Amino acid sequence: MSQGPKRYDLAERTALFGETVIDLCKSVNVTTMTKSILNQLMRSGTAIGANYAEANGASSRRDFRNKIHITKKESQETMHWLRMLAAVVPERKSRVIPVWKEAQELTMIFQKITNTLNKKEQTAQLKH
Repeated sequence: MSQGPKRYDLAERTALFGETVIDLCKSVNVTTMTKSILNQLMRSGTAIGANYAEANGASSRRDFRNKIHITKKESQETMHWLRMLAAVVPERKSRVIPVWKEAQELTMIFQKITNTLNKKEQTAQLKH
């Protein structure tokens, strides 16, 4: 994962994250044990960027907040599937850990965005 100047461009960061998840999944042999985990991981890991793109195109502040919340949930789900993958394929654990950490960072970023939006909404309600 790139630590370069685009680190704070969330659209790029979530797209790179999805590509990293794809690469990780491609590196794992498909077995009875890994098949459903890889499927779920691919879905949630690539959905983060897609949902963030939807949030950026939201029609209202409420729509934006809801889509960011969904994006955060996809990040959390991805963390779960990465943990399951490491449990089933322990020889990939060293490759899974940095991806899990990035999913955790993304989760915290989207939680912070949600918290900020909620505070702004509460402040606006108090003024009225």
